[in-house]
Amino acid sequence: MPSPDHDPPATPAFGLIIIGDEILSGKRADKHLPAVIERLRARGLDLSYAHYVGDAPARIRATLQQAFRSGDIVFSCGGIGATPDDHTRQCAAAALEVPLVLHPEARALILERMRDVALEQGQPFEPERPDNLHRLNMGVFPQGAAIIPNPYNKIPGFSCASVAGGSLRGPAVHFVPGFPVMAWPMIDWVLDTYCAHLAGQRQWSERSVIVMGAMEATLTPLMESIEQAFPGIKVFSLPSVDHPQYGRHIELGVKGEGERVVEAFEALKSGLRPFGAVLGPELVRS
Repeated sequence: MPSPDHDPPATPAFGLIIIGDEILSGKRADKHLPAVIERLRARGLDLSYAHYVGDAPARIRATLQQAFRSGDIVFSCGGIGATPDDHTRQCAAAALEVPLVLHPEARALILERMRDVALEQGQPFEPERPDNLHRLNMGVFPQGAAIIPNPYNKIPGFSCASVAGGSLRGPAVHFVPGFPVMAWPMIDWVLDTYCAHLAGQRQWSERSVIVMGAMEATLTPLMESIEQAFPGIKVFSLPSVDHPQYGRHIELGVKGEGERVVEAFEALKSGLRPFGAVLGPELVRS
């Protein structure tokens, strides 16, 4: 099992993979993206990217291979059940080139859950019954995986380090169910167990100003010059054509880490003066 005792030398990026045809078909609306952003932001962290993948094994496997090779901390939501349209466990093992094995802790938790259900229903607990044996497949994970506790119904998720024998406090992919009521507390557990040492390391902030009636093309050279003058700072432009209060405008701003954000924002506002731009409210996010 990967050891959680060694801190990685650098802060990995965070990524998100959301798996399921129901999301791409519109049968269900994705709620994981804003929830993960919120959980990371509460810990002074940020999400770098998100991928949506249907229930296609080849595509899931390729996406997971990329995640394991990325050196990032990635959450994968969905597809870890034991029905024919659940492929994530198998694809994770294929991506890592390791066999699938029944995790002993997962087996014990699943049996405990089956025993609880039988007691609730006033039925005898029959672990050898075919449907109960099938339920144990939900604890079949890639060899070397560590479990993620599920406070909702005890059926665990699992984590795999990106490198054999690596630390789950570093680059890894953490697999949780697609159900938000299960997935979100499990993601919280991963963040608090394996990523607590990263919390607050990124002093991310964002400053912007409403620029009335401006055109993005006119301001592009200014935006490029700010990024060149302040390495590591990103300039962003969010145009709107029908805002009920500001009408046609651009929210123009900078984002990044540290005090350089303040310096870059002041330089951006100074650069707007030659354009005679009409400036509205300023916004600060952190």
